[in-house]
Amino acid sequence: MSETTTTILEPPLPIHREKPATDVPLPSQHSEDKSIISRAWRHMLEDVRPSGFVEFELVFLTFCTGIQDAISFPDYHCFASNQTGNTVFLFTALVLPWLDGDSFYVPNIGSALGFFLLGGWVTGQISHIVGPRVRLWLLCCNLIQSILVFAAAALQFKYGVIPQGTVAVIVVGLLGFASGSQVVQSRSMKMTEISTAMATAAWVDLIIDPKLFKVQNRPRTRRVMFLLALAGGTLVGAGIYRTAGSATAILTSAAGKLLVTIMYLFNSAERPKKTEGDANC
Repeated sequence: MSETTTTILEPPLPIHREKPATDVPLPSQHSEDKSIISRAWRHMLEDVRPSGFVEFELVFLTFCTGIQDAISFPDYHCFASNQTGNTVFLFTALVLPWLDGDSFYVPNIGSALGFFLLGGWVTGQISHIVGPRVRLWLLCCNLIQSILVFAAAALQFKYGVIPQGTVAVIVVGLLGFASGSQVVQSRSMKMTEISTAMATAAWVDLIIDPKLFKVQNRPRTRRVMFLLALAGGTLVGAGIYRTAGSATAILTSAAGKLLVTIMYLFNSAERPKKTEGDANC
């Protein structure tokens, strides 16, 4: 008899395929991330273009300035932003020293004026180096100003309103530094009609404008908006001072300045100037 052989078929071994690592970003993702970062960085380094949106931002800052000055004089007998009055009071005290503590407080005036000048000097000199309208600089500068005003509000919430003394000098100094920085920065926008603080020049330039009653007169319109914003901010600041106290008024002003800081992210950029080679193409 012939032997029969049986062959046992073994099932095929399963094939293990390596799964692609999902946690490792693809090269295209790397390039896309770098592209987003580079675009954001270029956006921050662009020069902000003077525009109608910038006008609105400066007018809004003027409104916040009005709120500050509405409480600084009743509380501290000096102005946080209006340095004309502070200068007059300071030199009046040299001749009439007995008025110190009655009509005004010399240490507060000296702090407001001194820190206003310091804030303007620091902002102006750094602007010459980094560029006065670079978006990143505008953001950082306005953020610092907002922090200073928030700090002044925090001191008032903690210690209350102390007309004289160390706390008063610090509060006035914080507000003065922020105001000086703000005024210098507003001039870099090539809109000198909106100084965000001083009203005397705006009043004079308005009434002597030969095109005062012309429909198309942008400088006149800017001066009117500036004066209305300063007056409106003063009225609002006085109202908050009367109903909720000066600390709340300063806090409101700080919140407004912080809002403008965020708004600088959305300003249009200055168009790059064409080089001589591009013009010939």
